[in-house]
Formats: sequence, structure tokens, C-alpha cells
Amino acid sequence: MSRNPITKPHHGMQHPGCTRRTAVRAGAIGILGLGLGDLEGMRSLGSSSGSERPRARSVIFIFLSGGLSQIDSFDPKPDAPENIRGEFGSIATRTPGLRICEHLPLLAARSTDWSIVRSLSHGTNDHSAGHQFMLTGTSVLPIGFDPSRPRPEDDPSIAAVAGGLIAGRNNLPPAVVLPDRLIHNSGRVIPGQFAGTMGSARDPWFIEASPFNPKGYGAFPAFEFDHQERAGVPKRTAFQLPSLELPEGFGRSRLTTREALLDELDRRRDALAESEGPERFTREQKNAISLLSDPRVRRAFDVSDAPASQLDRYGRHSFGWSLLMARRLVESGVGLVQVNLGNNETWDTHGNAFPHLKEKLFPPTDQAVSALIDDLKMSGLLDETLVVMASEFGRTPKISHLPQHYTLPGRDHWGRVQTVWLCGGGIEGGRVVGSSDKIGGHPASDPQSPENFAATIYRSLGIPENAAWYDAVGRPHFVYKGDPFPGLT
Repeated sequence: MSRNPITKPHHGMQHPGCTRRTAVRAGAIGILGLGLGDLEGMRSLGSSSGSERPRARSVIFIFLSGGLSQIDSFDPKPDAPENIRGEFGSIATRTPGLRICEHLPLLAARSTDWSIVRSLSHGTNDHSAGHQFMLTGTSVLPIGFDPSRPRPEDDPSIAAVAGGLIAGRNNLPPAVVLPDRLIHNSGRVIPGQFAGTMGSARDPWFIEASPFNPKGYGAFPAFEFDHQERAGVPKRTAFQLPSLELPEGFGRSRLTTREALLDELDRRRDALAESEGPERFTREQKNAISLLSDPRVRRAFDVSDAPASQLDRYGRHSFGWSLLMARRLVESGVGLVQVNLGNNETWDTHGNAFPHLKEKLFPPTDQAVSALIDDLKMSGLLDETLVVMASEFGRTPKISHLPQHYTLPGRDHWGRVQTVWLCGGGIEGGRVVGSSDKIGGHPASDPQSPENFAATIYRSLGIPENAAWYDAVGRPHFVYKGDPFPGLT
């Protein structure tokens, strides 16, 4: 696509004059993992040309880490041989001619609200590289890429770029990630989630509410499972209230009840207000303190007070709680919310794929995503909120079996094609962009890339085509590296 001269944001993408550590030492407040000392500096989006700001919009980016099988979800191949089409049948949706997996009935009934792109492709079958591609919207690995750890030289995540370019509203950060960081079952942190060359001060804000369980996957507690069905794997029983990270001297605690969280917020807010004296606070510090007492913020981060009927619709499990929190954050003013439905490898169905998809993964996903659609429609937020769902890659057309690890077969990693699901934010429902070949192995028409994926998100956020972000040494980088998905608006 043609590019206009670079538009340099007035505040959001300037490299800050101090690190997050410096901001904390200066008295900035962190809540639920959110360092807020420089929040005021992220609230304005402008340009050197003085052009009018784009209309504020929101995105909920649902990421299915591990790799959702395109054939077993939104691109079934009923006419393919059995070792390709798998065990699942397909069902008609409300969109004429569009069929999806039989185990997604609630989404099938809402197909006029959503569309799919069946032809996204990139060149890796590696988990870490795939995360880097899809979470950053860049299909070329940075020089020296290390699949075992994130590096300062990596490309920034979509969440980090969006968080720097869009304005924060209502004392909230412009972009957050929940309910956890993506961590491999070995404990290593997955690349692609952070700000990389933008500088660590621009890392997206992580709301960590999901306890780490190296052998437990899925929508705990009701749908937690182990891919290899090992005995004695510990189970998570509750969605933790997020941790509090406050300035040095105030300590850190992980609270387990709603009442304790609210009491602690009150106590720490008052202690901060008294510790230095109001006359010594900067405007950013005063805004951070006011955040602690803002009832909208409390409500957004604490889903335990939701009406019972709403909790039942979303599901009383981590997928439902996460999407309900995302909906509340969007309503409260957060521009981009990335929701990781399951930690790293939750959707990595090398074996026992069909029973785990049917019984553990599809039911809470179908329930929670459908409830999110209904909730956004009912509240009038759907037109202003893009919901997009993708993985780091798809899965192999051919079913395989690793009997030394799994009782039943599954599918391997496959970067050549995956399906991306989209709803709201100006997207017309009931559309299908692109196609895969007859066995779901490669794009057959209209191939798309991670760059097109990221551009679709940035456009939905109202980020102008000529916007740029700036790395840690002040060099400009264009935000858009491709065109948004065609044929959806």
C-alpha cells in the first residue's frame, strides 16, 4: 500500500524520559501489574500536522495459544478423506453455505454477526516464532531471534504498539493483556508479547489473574485438563484477583477475596496520599492515586460482583471470567484488550485432540465468545468494538499419532494456513474471505498475512495509515506493514 509521510505522535509514542523503574521510584503507582506513573503521557494522540484525531474505538483480541485446528473448527473439510476431515461433523450456520464444526452451535447461531478469513498464512511451524509473528503482526523474525526468551531487539507486540498510539481514557491504560503472560510449561516466557525495540517502558500492561499450572490447560476449574492425561496433575480452583504492584516500601501481595482487594486499595491509597503530602505530587501521581478510588476501575477489574445470570451466560470458568473482564475494560475506556484463552500450549492438540476439543475446549469457548457477542450487542458497544480471534498457527491437514505421549491421535503444527474469526467494529457479518485448498493445507485464494491481521486491528482502533512508533533510540517505524483484510466492511 502507498504510504504517506510519517506522522509522529505528540505523546504516546515518544520514548519516555525515564524507565518504569525510575517512575516507580518517583512514586508512580502500580495496580494489578499496571505501572501508571506515565499514564498521563499516554493519553494524547496527535500528529505533527495537527490533523484531527481519529474516533476512538476498541478491540478485544482473543488469542488461542497453542494452535487451533482450522479443519476442526471454522474450515471443515467434510469431503476429504477420513484421515484429513477428522472425527467431527459440520453444522449449518445462519449464513447460507457456511458450515462450521458441530461442536460450536452457539457461534453457528450467531454467524450473521461474525465473519472469517480462511487464508492467513506464514512460514513457521515453531510455537515461539509463530507467537512472534501473530502477536507482533510481522512475518519476518528479528535478527538474532531467540525462541527461548523475549529480547529487547524483538519487534513490539500489537498490544504494545496500540498502547502507545491510542489515548488512555478514564484513568485507564490504553492497552492491557489478561489473564496472564504466555508461559511455556517449562517456565520460560514466550517471545512476542512485549514492547521489544520500543523499550520495556512500553510493555503492555498485564493483568495476571490466572495461576500458573505447568501441566494444567484450559478453562479452569470446570474444563481444566492435561493434554497427556497424566495422573496427579494439580487443579486450579479459582480465578485469582490480580496482584498489586506498588512503589518500593509498600510491598506486594496476592489477594484472594474481593473484600480484601477493596480494603487493600483503600488502605494503600490513603497511605500514599499521606506519605509525601499532596503538594508534592505531580499531576501523573495524583491521577494514579485517583485511579485507586475510581469505582469504574474497581468494577472493571473485579468480575466477582457480576449478576449471577451474567456469570452463568459467560460461564463460571476462566474463559468466561476473562471475556467478561475484557468487556468491562472496553466499556470503561481501555482501547485494546488481549485475552489469552488458555496459557501456552492450551490449544496444542498433538494428541487426544478430538475428545479434548469436544469436551474441554470448544464448550467454554463457544459459550464465552457467544455471551460476549450478545453482551456487546445489547450494550450498543459491538459497532465500536472489534473482536478478533486467532492462534499462532493452524494444524496439519493429516491426523497423526504419538503413542508414546498420547492415547489418541491429533494434529501437528501448521503455519501454512489458519482461520481468523472477526466480529463487530464495523465488520459485516456472514462473510468469508479467502479459502484453503480441499484438504485445508494451503491458501487456495486471497492469501493473507500477519501484517494484514495487524493492520485490521490498527484500523479498527482508528490509528491513521501514516502513524509511526519510535524505538528506544528514537528511530521511527511505520505502524502499518500491510493492508487490512479485504471484503469485510
